[in-house]
Amino acid sequence: MKITYDISTLTPYIDWVYFYHAWQLTDQAEQQRIRREAEDFLRTLQDRYHAHALFLLSDAHAEVDDIVLDDILIDGVGARLPMLRQQQADSRFLCLADYISSITNNLSPITNNLSPITTGRIGLFSTSVDAAMVSDFDSDVYQKMMAQLLADRLAEAAAERLHEEVRKTYWGYAADEHLTIAQMQQARYQGIRPAVGYPCLPDASLNFVLDRLLHMQQIGITLTENGAMRPHASVSGLMLAHPDARYFSVGKIGPDQLADYARRRHLPLATVRKFLISHL
Repeated sequence: MKITYDISTLTPYIDWVYFYHAWQLTDQAEQQRIRREAEDFLRTLQDRYHAHALFLLSDAHAEVDDIVLDDILIDGVGARLPMLRQQQADSRFLCLADYISSITNNLSPITNNLSPITTGRIGLFSTSVDAAMVSDFDSDVYQKMMAQLLADRLAEAAAERLHEEVRKTYWGYAADEHLTIAQMQQARYQGIRPAVGYPCLPDASLNFVLDRLLHMQQIGITLTENGAMRPHASVSGLMLAHPDARYFSVGKIGPDQLADYARRRHLPLATVRKFLISHL
């Protein structure tokens, strides 16, 4: 499903902490000054530019470290999302697939006694902002920087708003949720929304798989040869509903998992090594 958001709808969902960090502002008075300026700027952009979101919900199950989408067939079999698992001795050996019901194995204690209502399904998403919101200000360095930073925040805000709507309406597993936006920004909701590039989902090339399922070009997203999204103000990832789901870092992986992951991705080992070089 595709959704378009007005800037005014998303402005309350902006997490200004990251905006201040981008400007390297720590003084509270300066933060409030730049926020007022940014909000005035956003008002001038209303109706000129929009943010867009795509999402897909599917029944799913885990097969070892793969998440299989039961409702999405590719070449006659369920689409697969290969995940990476922690290997370091001081870790809990977690994998995002642990938060999806398994019908073939019980390798992780997290997968025991899962509720099919909350864990036998998965959401995929991507969000983006009209590229013109940045390119239209190429002639003014300051305004271009302001537009870029705000576009980045709006893409994240769109993901926040979309996730809320999915939890409460489209998926509906948290229909009775009553959280403030501040509480949502603290991830007080049930489940997690790991974006591609997060420590628990570190392989940017997974965007190629998501793109095949979501068709991101519908909202103006294209991918580089390494899977990075363009425009920069774009977010993609997964939505997991398990109540015990938490963020974690995959950390470093060994040659055994690298080879297994390449096999599951149906890609040459050298290609996957390039994608994951910083995690080896």
